[in-house]
Amino acid sequence: MALAQPEPGGMPALQIDPRSDPRSGPLRGTLATTACMETLQVGYLHAVAAAAGCSLSQPFPDNGIDWHVSHGAPEHVVDDEVTIKVQLKATYQIPPRPAGPSFGFTLDNEHLVKLARSPVAVHKILVVMLVPRARDQWLSAGHDRLDLRHCCYWTNLAGHPVTGRRRTTVRIPTTRIFDDRALCEIMTRVGSGGTP
Repeated sequence: MALAQPEPGGMPALQIDPRSDPRSGPLRGTLATTACMETLQVGYLHAVAAAAGCSLSQPFPDNGIDWHVSHGAPEHVVDDEVTIKVQLKATYQIPPRPAGPSFGFTLDNEHLVKLARSPVAVHKILVVMLVPRARDQWLSAGHDRLDLRHCCYWTNLAGHPVTGRRRTTVRIPTTRIFDDRALCEIMTRVGSGGTP
């Protein structure tokens, strides 16, 4: 709790420092929620790539693909290092643990065309992160863990048709949780000459 300095000619007003008020939580920055969601999903990708033993690079300028992820292993058949392109998206409009085998996610047609192109020299995947609406629920830390909420899911949209006038809803399988094991499996398939 902090006290304000006396106002000229008056008594000091009792004020609560918003950073220490348990009802409002810590004082957070004013960066737009969507910008913060982008940062959160990049942190998730970095954690997954680190655990999978992958390297990351960010194309500059961004041409509709957010990240290149590379995985080196002598067991790869096509090359000793393989790369995929990753497009990240995030939403708080879909609740955690979506019911059913998939959930719908809408993309601009121009973006879908880029992700759906087939055949390609470097495969692409879409990674969609579901986050809580309130930023104070995005993560929690303890002595033995850091939890990011809620989850990322991935899909390969190669060959997916455009069906809407300006935007198309694609289905994201709920069985395809994007974690280090999933990324290693994707890279193993690509390293064998297959698709993600």
